[in-house]
Amino acid sequence: MKERVYDTVYLSEEDFEAGRVLFETWVPGARYAWDAGIAIGRYLAELKAGRLVGVHCPSCGRVLVPPRMFCQDCFVPTDGFVPLQDTGTVITFSLCYIRWDMVRLEHPLIPAVIAIDGASPGMGILHLLGEVDPQAVRIGMRVQAVWKPPEEREGAITDIRYFKPLE
Repeated sequence: MKERVYDTVYLSEEDFEAGRVLFETWVPGARYAWDAGIAIGRYLAELKAGRLVGVHCPSCGRVLVPPRMFCQDCFVPTDGFVPLQDTGTVITFSLCYIRWDMVRLEHPLIPAVIAIDGASPGMGILHLLGEVDPQAVRIGMRVQAVWKPPEEREGAITDIRYFKPLE
């Protein structure tokens, strides 16, 4: 049996210009929507309004922040939103002299996990600390949210600029 040999044929710009190639261009009407879900959707809406909320577990009584639809300890659906303070306590922190994109910083970023007042022990949110000497930051430090002005808020965790010391 004889083996078939195929030649490779490359298209040139001239082939397109002369109409020897059938092609079509179009702009797709791709539209999409993203839904954060009930718990996080409400959390983001409250952030835009300058408030923090958690959810209550009817089984163990914990108040969870950020909110979720089920308690991760009891596996029971949560039963309602709970208003929280915009104050809390630093649980842990880090002094970061290199930014996420590997840029060296003269003054460190200070990410911290903050236990929010009104939420149950072990519940916290990760955010930046500001208006503080890096050497003065400590576990147990009391802090308060510094919010963006209402007209700049967009329903994101960044609606809180940072947390500053209360002391």
